[in-house]
Amino acid sequence: MTRRRQNNLVSVRDADQIIRRAATTVAARLPQPLKDPVRRLVLSAVPILQCAIAAGLAWWVAKELVGNPEPFFAPIAAVVSLGLTLATRVRRVFELLAGVVVGIGVGDLLVMWIGTGPWQIALVVAMAMAVAVFVDGGPIITMQAATSGVLVATLLPPEDGLGFSRMADALVGGAVGILVVALVPTHPVRRARRDAGALLWVARDVLRQAAEGLEQSDAAVLEKALREARATQPGIDQLRGDLKAGRDISRLAPIYWGARERHRRIAETADPIDAALRNIRVLTRRALTLVKDGEKLNPKVVALVRDLGEATAVVRRMVIADPGQPPDEAEAARRLRTVARQARHEIVAGGGLSSGVVLAQARSVIVDLFQVCGMSRISALATLPPTVPHPAVEPDSEWDPDHKD
Repeated sequence: MTRRRQNNLVSVRDADQIIRRAATTVAARLPQPLKDPVRRLVLSAVPILQCAIAAGLAWWVAKELVGNPEPFFAPIAAVVSLGLTLATRVRRVFELLAGVVVGIGVGDLLVMWIGTGPWQIALVVAMAMAVAVFVDGGPIITMQAATSGVLVATLLPPEDGLGFSRMADALVGGAVGILVVALVPTHPVRRARRDAGALLWVARDVLRQAAEGLEQSDAAVLEKALREARATQPGIDQLRGDLKAGRDISRLAPIYWGARERHRRIAETADPIDAALRNIRVLTRRALTLVKDGEKLNPKVVALVRDLGEATAVVRRMVIADPGQPPDEAEAARRLRTVARQARHEIVAGGGLSSGVVLAQARSVIVDLFQVCGMSRISALATLPPTVPHPAVEPDSEWDPDHKD
């Protein structure tokens, strides 16, 4: 009986995933021009549903329960507080409400004294934005204050008690927006996990291309890999934004309170993934310099970069895997240990500066990926073969100084 309840709960909680899978199957059968639009629509299905429910519920609450016959601002506040993206919605709600209050308050005061017209509108907008910048300075509160001021000065000039009603509408809309996020939430982990997987896919691809470019002394391949590596910053920003949104959802939505630990774990991968991509960019740039300079290169360096790319693929599969599904963190770490044993200083002996930098960056990437697998930085450093007689971090017992490739 207990298992049945748990299964029912999971099926409700993951309904959006079931819908996405079904829609993806349908989209695969559509003509090519329709596939991307359908995919975008499916990915936005839950946010659209949230906005629609919030708008209708905010109007009903403000009209039927609060008593405002025309609660114009309530559905607007609800929709704007949610939006179509997974930004930090809780902060956005309060910024929105502050902007509405500032805009309405300034607009009501000024319009009652100076009336409406072109220069009055300009003055209302200027004063509302100035007050908003003084109070907070964020873009949402500033633009919402300006928008609310324009509405007050044009379409909705102040009447008896109307200013208070509009502020109440904004409060109702914001509260409904928070309620809808709690009752109809998006998954707090899934988007961030997908973001992390996409970034690690790029990392794997860039490392493979770097190995190919080094092996074939092909500068064009390395230049392409470097362009891909440099284009990852928007993905990092998306990951961090979705992690912040997931944190809010895991706090607000009761059905996802149990996902807090999973969210914490995926959040801990953001910094090492970012660091790994930065180190891969440096590795690729130095590999390009190596090829252009015609520097002598030990084939074992190429093997190290290639095997690191394959290990990155395993780490990616670990990140995107559902709980309990392989590969787990231990398996990914074992694959990285195999690569770490190859990262010995001897493989660049007799080479130039660029060879040494490629090795150093590969070692840094290994440490970063170990941290993605849940290992501490000190423990990750201990897996690497020492490069000096007395390293700051003592190598662990699993590293065999007599190991030969």
